[in-house]
Amino acid sequence: MSMDFDFLTAADKPALIALSTPELQETAKTALDQLGYKVHTAVNHGEFIHKFGQVAYQVVIIEEMFSSATPEENESLHVLQRMPMNTRRNSTVILFGFNMATFNPMQAYQQCVHAVVNPSEMFLLLQLIQKATADNDMFLHTFREVQRRVA
Repeated sequence: MSMDFDFLTAADKPALIALSTPELQETAKTALDQLGYKVHTAVNHGEFIHKFGQVAYQVVIIEEMFSSATPEENESLHVLQRMPMNTRRNSTVILFGFNMATFNPMQAYQQCVHAVVNPSEMFLLLQLIQKATADNDMFLHTFREVQRRVA
């Protein structure tokens, strides 16, 4: 686990990337940087779980095969899927998978994520992230407004 200290302020928009392929990782980091996110990366399951538990990430991009040989071995994805909704509600989770159809709502629902993206459409990643976060914000707008009023 790297020991780099990256301080976050209230104005920062944190994002977490968990991608095994350096090309995918660089493309995702570039897109998130362009959208104004402060990007953290995880290189293994332990680091991903630790970082996700420490910071309320606004965007999480995880690969179906992250740090594993099969999707069933992806411990990080399984932790996210089993996490209570109130813990991960503030994050827009985007799952990359070669067996996924980009923005297929049924596949996203099956995987307990907000959006799925096929890596073959990485050239559209900037727009895909914007759409996923906007869809998530619109979907949870009423809930967040009621929560804000109650608090």
